[in-house]
Amino acid sequence: MLARFGVALLPRPGGDKIGRRRLDTHFLGFEKLGADFKYDAEENSFFVKAKKLKGAYILMDEISVTGTANVVMAAVKAKGISRIYNVACEPYVVQLCTMLNNMGAKITGVGSNLLVIEGVEELHGTSHKILPDMIEIGSFIGLAAMTQSEITIKDAGVEHLGNILPVFRRMGVKMKIKGDDIYIPAQKKYEIKSFIDGSIMTIYDAPWPGFTPDLMSIILVMAIQAKGSVLIHQKMFESRLFFVDKLIDMGAQIILCDPHRATVIGLNRKYQLRGIEMTSPDIRAGVALLIAALSAKGKSTIHQIHQIDRGYFEIDKRLNAIGAQIKRITS
Repeated sequence: MLARFGVALLPRPGGDKIGRRRLDTHFLGFEKLGADFKYDAEENSFFVKAKKLKGAYILMDEISVTGTANVVMAAVKAKGISRIYNVACEPYVVQLCTMLNNMGAKITGVGSNLLVIEGVEELHGTSHKILPDMIEIGSFIGLAAMTQSEITIKDAGVEHLGNILPVFRRMGVKMKIKGDDIYIPAQKKYEIKSFIDGSIMTIYDAPWPGFTPDLMSIILVMAIQAKGSVLIHQKMFESRLFFVDKLIDMGAQIILCDPHRATVIGLNRKYQLRGIEMTSPDIRAGVALLIAALSAKGKSTIHQIHQIDRGYFEIDKRLNAIGAQIKRITS
């Protein structure tokens, strides 16, 4: 909007309740490109304006995916050359840059943490195929393991999954790659590996190519029925692990060490989780609770499912098609 019309106004966005999610990175980038920024505390809205954007050297203060995307889209239409350092390198950013280049942009360094952009006057139309959702793919892998189900995930974009598959293998999940499909056999048991020195496995999130924070909730819930223990270290958001109290109520053995760390002691299928009534605090915790409910004995009720819907299109219909028993209740 800023690059095309020279002005943009937006109210403060909502989103998941997972901790602080500051927007400074976006607007600091716009300011570097020559935009004026104002925040109206009374209206709780953001305003940016620029007669003409100019290329600049920008050191991103945070490795933000959407922050990178916003600054890149603005820099593409800015006059001159922009060098943007410390950018996010996720496949989401790579495919955006690829599409922009196909539209006439001049972006080099795609896939690295330094992008060099030569501004252009105009962009034109193109045809672009969006990558599969790697978070949904990881969620289905965790679902298969937790519910002892045989699942094939078609057209998974395996080459773009980074270290997602190795982390699930570390958690004991067996899988086979067949072309671009992922086959997960039904597993009665799966065992968490330990490090070479025998110490407890630690899974932590990090900017790409590190393990994505959006799958930490899935790894945590999957560990409940594993053999062995794991330390989940959620570094990036300070409120993302608070949903574990619901899992503990279901019978999981989890120690919440602090807002960023939880130790899961695997049950090794010795007993089944029990269904309870719970509320989804965010997209990923919501689907983790859904996975727990599908593996539990009895009925579970999950409130605030709009959180899950934001990230998983018609998840109830798709899971019911492969044997789940999910009923959506509209109030």
